[in-house]
Amino acid sequence: MEIVSKIACFVLLCMVVVAPHAEAALTCGQVTSSLFSCLPYLRNTGPLGDCCSGVKKLKGQAQTTADRQTACNCLKSTAGSIKGLNFGKAASLPSTCSVNIPYEISPSTDCSKVQ
Repeated sequence: MEIVSKIACFVLLCMVVVAPHAEAALTCGQVTSSLFSCLPYLRNTGPLGDCCSGVKKLKGQAQTTADRQTACNCLKSTAGSIKGLNFGKAASLPSTCSVNIPYEISPSTDCSKVQ
């Protein structure tokens, strides 16, 4: 029952994060789906695995400023809500995967400044 509550809270959080960016084609669900395989690596419980494929997919999906801000806000919110997340690994994930994104994956990122 606790996991169902956490999932419901996460979905609600994603809806709130995406709401101000209605013009974005990218959704928080797409962002989290793309990076789901990164969780074991980012929680120090598994290898990098297919994570970089998800990072590259997300970069390809986030083509507009609105999409990049949506992705940033979703990652920021999600990063702050996952227990045991290694923020250093999260911040270095783009360079680890040789992908250039215009923001740091961190709970302290100001996504309104993302272009």
